[in-house]
Amino acid sequence: MYNAGGGVPKNDAEAVKWYRMATEQGDADAQFNLGNMYAKGQGVPTNNVKAYMWWSLSKAQGAEDVATNLDIVQNRMHTTDIAKARALAAEWREKHNN
Repeated sequence: MYNAGGGVPKNDAEAVKWYRMATEQGDADAQFNLGNMYAKGQGVPTNNVKAYMWWSLSKAQGAEDVATNLDIVQNRMHTTDIAKARALAAEWREKHNN
Protein backbone atom coordinates (compact mmCIF):
# COMPACT_ATOMS: atom_id res chain seq x y z
CA MET A 1 0.00 0.00 0.00
CA TYR A 2 2.82 2.39 0.85
CA ASN A 3 4.58 1.63 -2.43
CA ALA A 4 1.63 2.81 -4.53
CA GLY A 5 0.01 5.13 -2.02
CA GLY A 6 -3.14 2.99 -1.85
CA GLY A 7 -5.18 4.31 1.08
CA VAL A 8 -2.06 5.75 2.73
CA PRO A 9 0.46 8.38 1.66
CA LYS A 10 3.10 6.98 -0.72
CA ASN A 11 6.22 6.26 1.30
CA ASP A 12 8.96 4.13 -0.24
CA ALA A 13 10.88 3.66 3.01
CA GLU A 14 7.74 2.44 4.75
CA ALA A 15 7.01 0.11 1.81
CA VAL A 16 10.50 -1.38 2.16
CA LYS A 17 9.88 -1.95 5.87
CA TRP A 18 6.67 -3.88 5.18
CA TYR A 19 8.19 -5.84 2.30
CA ARG A 20 11.05 -6.88 4.61
CA MET A 21 8.61 -8.13 7.22
CA ALA A 22 6.75 -10.16 4.59
CA THR A 23 10.01 -11.60 3.22
CA GLU A 24 10.78 -12.90 6.70
CA GLN A 25 7.71 -15.08 6.28
CA GLY A 26 8.90 -16.28 2.87
CA ASP A 27 6.46 -14.25 0.78
CA ALA A 28 7.59 -14.51 -2.87
CA ASP A 29 5.67 -11.39 -3.92
CA ALA A 30 7.37 -9.36 -1.19
CA GLN A 31 10.75 -10.72 -2.30
CA PHE A 32 9.96 -9.69 -5.87
CA ASN A 33 8.84 -6.22 -4.76
CA LEU A 34 11.83 -5.72 -2.47
CA GLY A 35 14.06 -6.60 -5.42
CA ASN A 36 12.28 -3.92 -7.41
CA MET A 37 12.89 -1.38 -4.66
CA TYR A 38 16.62 -2.13 -4.67
CA ALA A 39 16.81 -2.09 -8.47
CA LYS A 40 15.14 1.32 -8.65
CA GLY A 41 16.60 2.85 -5.48
CA GLN A 42 13.17 3.42 -3.96
CA GLY A 43 13.30 3.68 -0.18
CA VAL A 44 16.81 2.15 -0.24
CA PRO A 45 19.99 2.93 -2.13
CA THR A 46 20.16 1.29 -5.58
CA ASN A 47 21.86 -2.07 -5.14
CA ASN A 48 21.94 -4.63 -7.95
CA VAL A 49 23.39 -7.33 -5.69
CA LYS A 50 20.43 -7.11 -3.33
CA ALA A 51 17.96 -6.81 -6.22
CA TYR A 52 19.40 -9.98 -7.73
CA MET A 53 19.32 -11.73 -4.36
CA TRP A 54 15.65 -10.95 -3.68
CA TRP A 55 14.57 -11.73 -7.23
CA SER A 56 16.39 -15.07 -7.20
CA LEU A 57 14.66 -15.99 -3.93
CA SER A 58 11.32 -15.07 -5.45
CA LYS A 59 12.05 -17.07 -8.60
CA ALA A 60 13.02 -20.12 -6.52
CA GLN A 61 9.49 -20.03 -5.10
CA GLY A 62 7.93 -20.07 -8.55
CA ALA A 63 7.49 -16.38 -9.35
CA GLU A 64 7.29 -16.22 -13.14
CA ASP A 65 7.61 -12.47 -13.80
CA VAL A 66 11.07 -12.28 -12.26
CA ALA A 67 13.15 -14.08 -14.90
CA THR A 68 13.33 -11.03 -17.16
CA ASN A 69 14.37 -8.81 -14.26
CA LEU A 70 17.13 -11.25 -13.34
CA ASP A 71 18.42 -11.31 -16.92
CA ILE A 72 18.48 -7.52 -17.14
CA VAL A 73 20.23 -6.93 -13.83
CA GLN A 74 22.67 -9.81 -14.42
CA ASN A 75 23.82 -8.13 -17.63
CA ARG A 76 24.69 -5.04 -15.57
CA MET A 77 26.66 -6.95 -12.94
CA HIS A 78 30.21 -8.25 -12.68
CA THR A 79 30.56 -11.99 -12.11
CA THR A 80 31.85 -11.38 -8.57
CA ASP A 81 28.71 -9.41 -7.75
CA ILE A 82 26.51 -12.19 -9.12
CA ALA A 83 28.37 -14.70 -6.96
CA LYS A 84 27.90 -12.43 -3.94
CA ALA A 85 24.16 -12.14 -4.63
CA ARG A 86 23.84 -15.91 -4.96
CA ALA A 87 25.74 -16.41 -1.71
CA LEU A 88 23.47 -13.93 0.08
CA ALA A 89 20.40 -15.75 -1.25
CA ALA A 90 21.79 -19.10 -0.09
CA GLU A 91 22.56 -17.63 3.33
CA TRP A 92 19.02 -16.25 3.57
CA ARG A 93 17.51 -19.60 2.59
CA GLU A 94 19.64 -21.41 5.16
CA LYS A 95 18.66 -18.97 7.90
CA HIS A 96 14.97 -19.25 7.00
CA ASN A 97 14.99 -22.97 6.22
CA ASN A 98 13.82 -22.39 2.62
